[in-house]
Formats: sequence, structure tokens, C-alpha cells
Amino acid sequence: MSGSAPQPPILRPYQLQLIKDLYAALGKGYTRVAIIAGTGAGKTVIAGQICAHAEARGRRLLFLVHLDVLVGQTYDKMKAFGLRCGFIKAGWDEDPDAPIQIASVQTMAKRSWWRRWPADVVLYDEAHTTVFSRVGQQLLYHTHRDAVHLAMTATPYRLGRDQLGDHMETLVASPVPSTLQKMGFLAPMKYYGMPEENQVDLEGVRTVAGDYDERELKIACDRPELVERIVEEWCRLVPDKRSIAFCVDVEHAHHVAEAFNQAGVAAATVDGETPIKERRRLYDALRDGDILMLTSCNVISIGFDEPSVEAGLLLRPTQSQALHFQQIGRVMRISPQTGKLYGTILDQAGNLQRLGFPEDVQGYHLPTRSEPESGTGAVPTKQCPCCGRIVWIFVMTCPDCDHQWANDAHIPLHDLEEVLSEEQVLMVQEQDMCRTFQDLRKRHYRENASPAWTTRVFFEQFNCLPKDAWCEGSIFGKQPTVEQKQDYKNYLMAIAQRQGKSISWVISEFQKEFGPRGWEAVFFDRLA
Repeated sequence: MSGSAPQPPILRPYQLQLIKDLYAALGKGYTRVAIIAGTGAGKTVIAGQICAHAEARGRRLLFLVHLDVLVGQTYDKMKAFGLRCGFIKAGWDEDPDAPIQIASVQTMAKRSWWRRWPADVVLYDEAHTTVFSRVGQQLLYHTHRDAVHLAMTATPYRLGRDQLGDHMETLVASPVPSTLQKMGFLAPMKYYGMPEENQVDLEGVRTVAGDYDERELKIACDRPELVERIVEEWCRLVPDKRSIAFCVDVEHAHHVAEAFNQAGVAAATVDGETPIKERRRLYDALRDGDILMLTSCNVISIGFDEPSVEAGLLLRPTQSQALHFQQIGRVMRISPQTGKLYGTILDQAGNLQRLGFPEDVQGYHLPTRSEPESGTGAVPTKQCPCCGRIVWIFVMTCPDCDHQWANDAHIPLHDLEEVLSEEQVLMVQEQDMCRTFQDLRKRHYRENASPAWTTRVFFEQFNCLPKDAWCEGSIFGKQPTVEQKQDYKNYLMAIAQRQGKSISWVISEFQKEFGPRGWEAVFFDRLA
């Protein structure tokens, strides 16, 4: 019926648990809580449910976003929960009586009435940015000190001295990405990167405000040879897959898109000046396959939600783990509707080796000034290869011998190679151990050796015990015959007689190979 109330989203079990954990923290007296929900974990759904609960309890909630484009996305989610919202955003209707205010920090800086608006709860979206804005600090420490402050982000880490743990008291979190992958809520990933010696040469690029200087980064990355090379690698590794590229600046993004178009791959660019309607059109075109490559600079790293994207190109080196994981996260969403099986990252920037893999995150904690994000700190140095003089890394000419580091820059044109996260390495190692164990079981059966001997040989080789699950079907496959089952029973009975083992041991070993059911038909006559 057209007038029926909207049906709110159904939350996943871990999302419900996170909200339960949040309320438990508030019940303990915490009033400043970080909410960590990695990309693809459903951060906006979690936020929408929190807002719905707040409204139902008669609370007033101020919802901060740091990009104008996120206002509409946030409102769409609030509408799904049937919530009444006002706005602090140019071009949107103000309604100070609404229990929920969606506010852009840029617009708030030009308004004043929100300072007196009696918010009970302040929710900071993309908190690693909004909490540290001038408006965010005013809310925390001046205008709304007594409110509950909820800082929501995909990652608690940020560049710079000031950290989230300096402002929040505790955190609650969704499962880490590797767990969400195992649950089926995030796509498995493949990673390809340049060998370290063949990555973009960053030796002459300075660090400014904790990250690489964009102007010098452009010189290192926006080079025709590199752009041509990534097009070749895309065509070799992920042809015809919906893709996004993270570039150094707008001009670099246009150069990459032009190169793909020249290669016959439909591509377009979205930047900060692209109108919201045009952005939506381009996102839809990517989803529908009308274009296969969308390039950008600092636009689709945050607020872009198109699950069908299958590949991401990391073309901008960064020292920010938060930005790095956000970019990869745009490719980690599942998309059953389009048949997406996995996501793929092509890393020309060396970010994977520098900052790691989302799958390797073991847990979350709140960093503080004494423990900032890796990659910050003292300016590094380098040694002149000609005279040995130690200079700051951004110095391009040696003050002693006039050696020019710019002349040493090399262009990395080698093929991208697959790289694995620690989680993926462990999976490969386990697969190798499983194959080795099953080969040992086959051989020792033929040699009439005991299954215990197989376990011993395996332990001596790997210093761990094999898993029982590896036994099933390891000798006879998934469809054993009745004769094979009888032969294996006789083999086990002979070992039991030699070694003084009980019939229960025989049945247990039989079930390891053939499964827990059906053993009675083989053993019935003997047991009778």
C-alpha cells in the first residue's frame, strides 16, 4: 500500500551485538564511545538503528557528516527507519523541532543556532575527521560537553599527533574484516603489487602534515609510462571488471581515464567539483557496466557505496592506514546480484607493503598521542651514494658533492605480482599441510602402517597435530565402495589386534575416513 510505513533494514547479528555492547558501555557511565565498524560492516545501518532508538526514547540527536554529499546518503538511511530529520546544510530545509539533525560541518561553521540546540546525543560520522574539526571540538568541549558523544569510523587511526583515543573513553567494534569474510559479509580478496625494488620512487617526496606532499607525489606518479603500465596490467589481470582508481590529483585522474579510453575501455572521472546528480549517474553507469573504470582523487575513498565494483587501482602512495583501508574497502563489499566472486587490488603505489592488509587486522584499540598511526614521526634521512653525506630525505641536491637524486629516479614497469595477506598465507599453509597429511595417510595405508604413525610423521614435520576434518575421504575419496569400506575395516581390526586397541578405537578411526554415519552396516556382522 502506498501509504504504508517504510520497512526498516534487518540488522545482521553482529550489528545487533555491537549496539548491545554500546548500550552496555553507556550503562557503565561512559559518555564518549568510539564505534568501529570497518568498511562493508554496515556502518550507516548501525547508525540508523542508534538514531531510531534515540528518537523512540525521546532523545535529540545531532548527526555530523564532514562531506556535503554524505547528507543525502545519511538521510536516505534515516528515511528507511521512518525518522523525522532536520538539516544544517545549505540547500536543505531547516527544522529545529525535528528530533534528529543531520549536519554538515562546513555549514555548521556558518550557522550558530545549533550551539543552543539541546542535543542529548552527538554522533560523529567518519569520526577520524569530524571529531577533529573545529566544530567537532566545540561540541565536545564547549557547547555540548554534557551530551553523549558517539564517534563512528571504519578505522580508529589517523595521521597527525591528535588521535581518537585522546577524546574518546572506550570503544565498541564490529568483527574484523577477516571474520566478516568468513561470515560471508565481505568478499574474499586478491592482491597484486609491484616488487619493492620496482615501486614508485618516493625518495624525493617530502612528508607534509603526516602524508606525502601532493605536488611532489604528482611528479613521481603522474608519468605517462606509469599510466600506460597500469592500463596494460588491468587488461592482463582484471579485464572487463568494474573498477575504480585512486589517483594523486584531479589531473592524474583524468590522465588515467584518458589512457583507458584510448585503450578501448570505457572510463570516466569524478572529482570534488562533479555535481551530486552527475556523480550518481556515473556510479549507476559503473554498476550497469556502461563504463568499466571510474577514476578519482579523494572522492570515492569515502561515501562511495557500489558493491558491484570488482577491482581497485592504488595509484596514490599514502602513509595513512585509514585512507589505505578505506580504499581497499570499496572493493570488499559483496554483490550477489552481479555474481561478484571476489575483489582484486592492483597496487602500483606500494601501499600494501607499507601499510598492510585489512585481513591482517586482529582487533581494534584506541590510539593516543603516544601511539599514533604508523608512518608519522621524525623526518627520515638518506645517505648520499657519492660522498656519504646524511641529509633529510626531501633534499634533492647533496650540499657537499651536488649529487642529484632526481637523476636516480627509476620508472617501475615490471608486471604486477600477486601478494598475500598474513591471513591468506596461513590459509595456503593450511592447505599445503592438509595435502601433505592426506598423502601420508594414503601411503601409510598401502604400507599397512597405523594411522597413529601418520600423525607422528606429520607432527615431526610441522610441529602441530593434523585436524580430524582432513581425514574424511583422504584415502578413498568422496564416494568409496562397500568393498573399500570392508577393506579399511579389516585393516583397522588387524592394527587393533596387534596393538591391543579396543573396538571403539576401530569405529572412531573408521568414522574419520568415511564420516559419522553408515558404519553400522559394515560392522554389524562383526559386532553381532
